Amino acid sequence: MAHIFFAASIQRHVPTPEREIEARTLGEALDAVFAELPRLRGYILDDQGALRRHLSVFIDGQPVRDRRHLSDAIGKASRVYVVQALSGG
Repeated sequence: MAHIFFAASIQRHVPTPEREIEARTLGEALDAVFAELPRLRGYILDDQGALRRHLSVFIDGQPVRDRRHLSDAIGKASRVYVVQALSGG
C-alpha cells in the first residue's frame, strides 16, 4: 500500500497522522483521507476541487503535475507528501 504524509503545518489545523492508503491516483488517495477527515478537504482543495496554491504535493519525490484533476498515478509502494509551499524572498 502507498503511504501518505501531511506536514506538521497542516496537522496544526487538522491532526492527520501518516497512513497507508489504497489508491491509483492522487485524487483517490485524498478522497480516502477526506472520507475519514472531511474538515481536511478545505485546507487541501479549493472550491473547484483543485489543490490550493499554497500547497505542494510530491509523489515519490516528484511534484504532482495535475493540480486540477489530481490524476497523477500512485503505485502500491508510493510515498505521497503534502506540504505547504514556501514563498517570500
